[in-house]
Amino acid sequence: MTKNYDVAILGGGLAGLTLALQTKQANPDASIIILERRDGSAPDAAHKVGESTVELGTHYIREILDLKDYMDEHQLPKHGLRFFFSPQHKNDISKRVELGPRKLLPVPSHQIDRGSFENYLTELCIERGIEVQLGAKASNVDLNYEGHTVHVERAGETHILHSKWAIDTTGRSGLIKRKLGLKKDIDHAVCAAWFRIKGDLNVDEWSDNKDWNTFLEPGLRRLGTIHFMDKGYWVWLIPLATGNTSVGIVADPAIHPFDTYNKLDKALEWLKINEPLCYENIEPRKEDILDFKVLKHFALNSEKLYSEERWAVSGESGVFLDPFYSPGTDFISMSNTFISDLITRDLRGEDVSLHTSVYEKTLFAVFNNWVPLYQNKYPMWGSTQTMILKIFWDWAIYWSVPTLIFTNEMFTNLSVLKNLFASEDGAGQRFGRLNAQVQTLLTEWVEHDDQAFSDRYIDPFDIGYLKEFHLGLEERYSSRELVQKINSNMVILEEIASEVFRLMSTKIYGTATDLKVDPYTMTLKERPIDNEMGTLARPAIKADVAVMWYYK
Repeated sequence: MTKNYDVAILGGGLAGLTLALQTKQANPDASIIILERRDGSAPDAAHKVGESTVELGTHYIREILDLKDYMDEHQLPKHGLRFFFSPQHKNDISKRVELGPRKLLPVPSHQIDRGSFENYLTELCIERGIEVQLGAKASNVDLNYEGHTVHVERAGETHILHSKWAIDTTGRSGLIKRKLGLKKDIDHAVCAAWFRIKGDLNVDEWSDNKDWNTFLEPGLRRLGTIHFMDKGYWVWLIPLATGNTSVGIVADPAIHPFDTYNKLDKALEWLKINEPLCYENIEPRKEDILDFKVLKHFALNSEKLYSEERWAVSGESGVFLDPFYSPGTDFISMSNTFISDLITRDLRGEDVSLHTSVYEKTLFAVFNNWVPLYQNKYPMWGSTQTMILKIFWDWAIYWSVPTLIFTNEMFTNLSVLKNLFASEDGAGQRFGRLNAQVQTLLTEWVEHDDQAFSDRYIDPFDIGYLKEFHLGLEERYSSRELVQKINSNMVILEEIASEVFRLMSTKIYGTATDLKVDPYTMTLKERPIDNEMGTLARPAIKADVAVMWYYK
């Protein structure tokens, strides 16, 4: 007998499970089915990239899905993102310039064991009345506004079901994307290899330097998402609630060819050459390595995300950029929120054509604004001063605009989106242009970043505006207040950009420290001149930028 559903979710990974919960929460009477090809529990192994959340995705899981009690009890708190630069000191971690919070950040985030988390979400879906079929592969879908027909392979037989909405969360296989020819090329050819190892890898034990060992409270370094960095690559260490540790290599193949680390033995040899302390602490425990996975050219793009024909894609079926700042859960959170709202409005009988168009344009805008953060940037990964400026800029833009909109749950407020993004002068449009300009500036600057630095530690909360942006994520605003706040944040971002440029220009060209700068047109390709229409930074911003500027 053919069954009919309001929503068929094709794929039962993180994106599909959380979307089902969010949609059921908003529509208790909706009939929802999840089709997941794996037969049985998700393995406690390296089956997915994405074990670390940051603030936007954390808000989605803890607050929107109301899973904070589970996260606090069963998953690890995360002590921020932590970076080790100064690659000339790869054999002495205590001498590397270290960037990361000294204390647990007020706004929480987590290290997630994806296997245990997805198993819990599956149980929760069933408990809340969502039908979950394991061992059920969605092999095809005939899309039709009046009702989609989904072909399901299960136990050697093909079954048919019908649904009003069809949501593709099948991951990289991208059933709907493949069927409709929606794959879109993206110029970001970075690759990854990763594995999990039994037990802990505690970097606090990697040095005998007592001052360095006691600089942070015991165990806090271990709880961060650790990045070891040099030109063309970064290596991650992520602790998991199971007591195991995830280890990953992410590299630009133009600098570190994929075939030099695409098998476990090669990866260990690669670590021996590029991050010897990682190798020294992993190789003797080689028998404890649980698994090994690779992804070649992992970035994904799509021609379309949401359709008035009542289908959508989310998770890796849609867009994915780079795991450097742990954004995977962020994009799932934003996309699921749009999709759930579209389904909810449609089930209420609303015309969702306008919302479909606005939501798709918004997510593409966020994605496209994020592309410059990674694209052609891996060559600068080994430049200490450049990376400090870049990471603190990237965090500032992340906390001050998109995350603030999301934590205030305004991503589905059309008046807010229109105010910010509809016009060229809107804060959202300026945000994208300013970020692109700063990312280009960093590319121009890196060739002048010619000094090695060591024995330094810098905390994001050493920077006043970063602390303000982070703490501001806990503030709640009306729609009018939020637009005002984002506009004021944009002024701060413009002042930061202009002050960073002034310092760079002074080092390269000897220009005045009070040079007026237009942050939307600044360039280091030629000697800058004073711009009467330009921006000057307030003393507090100048002082903050000075903290992260190591050239004197």
